[in-house]
Amino acid sequence: MSHGFYGGIHPSSSKTLTSDRPIKKAFVPKKVVLPLLQHTGSIAEAVVSVGDAVKIGQLIAKSTGFISSPVHASIAGKVTKIGYSPTPTSSRVLSITIEAEGNEDQDIKVPDARDVNAMTAETLLGIVKEAGIVGAGGAAFPTYVKLSPPKTKPIDTVILNGAECEPYLTCDHRLMVEKAPQIFKGLDIILKILGAKNAYIAIEDNKLSAIYAMEREIRKMHEKSGIFPRKKTDHSMKVVPLSTKYPQGAEKQIVKAVTNRVIPSGGLPMDVGCVVQNVGTVFAIYEAVYLGKPMIERVITITGSCVKEPVNMWVRIGTLLSDLEPSFGGFKKEAKKIIIGGPMMGVSQYTMDVPITKGASGVLFLSEEELDRSEESVCIRCGKCLEVCAMGLAPTALMQRVKKDSFADAKELGIMNCFECGACAYSCPAKIPLLDYMKFGKSKLLSV
Repeated sequence: MSHGFYGGIHPSSSKTLTSDRPIKKAFVPKKVVLPLLQHTGSIAEAVVSVGDAVKIGQLIAKSTGFISSPVHASIAGKVTKIGYSPTPTSSRVLSITIEAEGNEDQDIKVPDARDVNAMTAETLLGIVKEAGIVGAGGAAFPTYVKLSPPKTKPIDTVILNGAECEPYLTCDHRLMVEKAPQIFKGLDIILKILGAKNAYIAIEDNKLSAIYAMEREIRKMHEKSGIFPRKKTDHSMKVVPLSTKYPQGAEKQIVKAVTNRVIPSGGLPMDVGCVVQNVGTVFAIYEAVYLGKPMIERVITITGSCVKEPVNMWVRIGTLLSDLEPSFGGFKKEAKKIIIGGPMMGVSQYTMDVPITKGASGVLFLSEEELDRSEESVCIRCGKCLEVCAMGLAPTALMQRVKKDSFADAKELGIMNCFECGACAYSCPAKIPLLDYMKFGKSKLLSV
């Protein structure tokens, strides 16, 4: 049973453009640009030089701290540049450019099968770390760190995050429909690493085909193990359909919706015995452990009214947006806004010469008709922003503090608890850019 969470909104999902479209075969570019910071934490350090020949999956940058992540070559070729390049976060980051040479084979080779059952939790965690896996849902937090909670915080519950609450995006939906057996193998690995007993697969109820696919896989596993039908007391693995509401995919909200546990202010899921992992992340864990494949490609959704052929597609990490155009048939009308991620929490782009990174779940091309050009007016004190804030904050009060440079007061009112979902700005009839004020206020406090 879903317990729900406070606040939230119901924007138009716009998912029908791609929700029924199977994932296309990988798009393999002739050049990739691989930022050395595709994750939360410290930047990776290059271990190759300009002119070096590299193979697919080869380590090209090592992690430089506990919260860091290595980077691997997503195509075979030659390193042609190590320098600063634009990234989806709008900042320039030290990056490694690799260009393919001639007709070099760019297929990813699958090694011999591994005896995963014989691997210890420590071995499995080491594989996840060395594979450079980070959160595929957008936050890009190094996965091995999340799977290494302190011994003082035992984990009893793993939540597989299949909410995918952002409008337009359907890559997680399609992964659950098409790769359910592999996802469950990845989930088993996480349970073994953490020693957790319960696993919940949380999926919003606008993804019925995904719910069916995951429930069917659970039935198959229990039939195979001889304990089907399941006993009512057996809660080891269960699909939890969630009422569709944004921002359900956020960690605090999905933990509350699934378990009714409340993560304290400034806390993490591990503080209430939970670990949350995105569907794409879990699939990447499966590939790393079973196939020896580092995180060098991912599924993304390319969509929007401007796109001729909206698509879910495997894409090599480091592929430039400008090179992806042939894969979706080009544009049927001019795109006035390009967003990497979803329309609520994604980042607008000023150029097509930015790469797909590990945390990029989609690319959205919006036309002029889809953009809200309404001008900002004065606050009418309607209270809608208070009603929808999933963290129970008072966005207008925070805005007023930020406007007055009263950042300490804003901190006391909880501005650092804002995770920038944008629900307040979406709901504001006065069109006040509340999210911009939240971001600015937080950045000022973090820079002190």
